[in-house]
Amino acid sequence: MSSSTVSVSVPTPTQHSFQRKVDEIKVSKSDINFVVMDYLVNEGYPRAAENFAKEANIKLPFEEESIQTRVEIRGAIHAGDIDTAINKINDLNPQILDTDPALHFALLRVQLIELIRNCTSSSTGDITPVLNFASSQLAPRAATNPEFLKDLELAMTLLIFLPSDTLAPELEELIKPTLRREVASKVSEAILTSMGTRGEARMRQLVRLRQWAERKARLAEKDLPPSLPIGLQSEDATNGNSEDIMVQ
Repeated sequence: MSSSTVSVSVPTPTQHSFQRKVDEIKVSKSDINFVVMDYLVNEGYPRAAENFAKEANIKLPFEEESIQTRVEIRGAIHAGDIDTAINKINDLNPQILDTDPALHFALLRVQLIELIRNCTSSSTGDITPVLNFASSQLAPRAATNPEFLKDLELAMTLLIFLPSDTLAPELEELIKPTLRREVASKVSEAILTSMGTRGEARMRQLVRLRQWAERKARLAEKDLPPSLPIGLQSEDATNGNSEDIMVQ
């Protein structure tokens, strides 16, 4: 008996026309290198920036020491060590806080909140350091600015309710790590601006622009693939269910 082989053809997936257009676009390698370097410098990765500069044969836009200083300032703010952060900012450029009262007040308020947390959790419960700091550092600034006064009064309210597991939402926001991160981000932007560069990494701006363009295109019912992942999500992220890590 003779045997015969039956071949089964598997259909080749059809590429969406939009993806074909994307593939036709040739991006300059120098432009990609510029965006990557800009991100590493702005986000504070001195070692990675130095290594990337060597591999891509491009110049590091800032001294590694200045990038490291921003990393140290950010780390101090994240840890709640605001006094160290302010000293390092002033060592780097005293004009940063002198010319930005709102930023300076935001830092001092975080420092006040840390004092409140410490005194309300201690066995003595001595609030004298809080009152002295608030009256000497924040009250004079709040006296001439209604927004500062409102923020100061809200922070001082923590003295009444801490320690507590059930705080009003506006008070709970003050003791979350999110507040430190927001202030640290503003400080980093201010430092970069003082150095004559953009306060935010271009990659973040490009990601937001790309997301905005996709929303507009879908609202206009343009022919797009069901999913357009940017490719920057964390490994456990699923399409449509998480923010891109670049814009968090």
